[in-house]
Amino acid sequence: MLKGKTALVTGSTSGIGLGIAKSLARQGANIVLNGFGDIDAPKAAIAGLGVKVAYHGADMSKPSEIADMMAFAASEMGRVDILVNNAGIQHVARIESFPVDKWDAIIAINLSSAFHATRLALPAMQAANWGRIINVASAHGLVGSPEKSAYVAAKHGIVGLTKVTALENATSGVTCNAICPGWVLTPLVQKQVDARAVAQGISNEEAQKQLLGEKEPSMQFTTPEELGELAVFFCSPAGNNVRGVAWNMDGGWVAQ
Repeated sequence: MLKGKTALVTGSTSGIGLGIAKSLARQGANIVLNGFGDIDAPKAAIAGLGVKVAYHGADMSKPSEIADMMAFAASEMGRVDILVNNAGIQHVARIESFPVDKWDAIIAINLSSAFHATRLALPAMQAANWGRIINVASAHGLVGSPEKSAYVAAKHGIVGLTKVTALENATSGVTCNAICPGWVLTPLVQKQVDARAVAQGISNEEAQKQLLGEKEPSMQFTTPEELGELAVFFCSPAGNNVRGVAWNMDGGWVAQ
């Protein structure tokens, strides 16, 4: 379905981003990966799906590096047809003790990076009259939780950016939508599980149950593969008139 198109997925060397990249690659899209940590394994996994793969290590807190990444993607693969803004970090603390540098970093990586990548991707999409911008928000883009002020603010901002991007391109073939996952057992969430287990002196399994039980009625984690298939839907002909939605895949979290 996506043969000949190129998808750039930020924060895609593991977790949700890699899951989405694999789903798009299975549909024939060439992939530009971005992120930290192990690079060889995700590149090999994408290449094994029979598509071209490239990597750019832009620090998503730095607009100049985002610009370099977008230029690199265009030179390596042609224009970016599908942009998935997924990069994100987390820090947990009450507002009065929230470190200012952590706030600035979370807003930069979780929100501002999506703006910078989007503004640079749009002209080529508009010229071709086809493009898909998919912003990975969160259930926290729709509801709040204590001690996550920066993350919740950034994800609410992502939902707002999604709506405006969709409206500004509503009469074109360029769409923009947001995916709002509940708990996904990524390295980021695993750190929260581990911290809970240590703090309460309980097993990792029990910590997972507690985490799910507080928020997610289904009592199961959403998987990166499930999120990837939703991204594929947004890129399909069936998604042509899906515009500006914040689609929660959260086991009933926001339904409560």
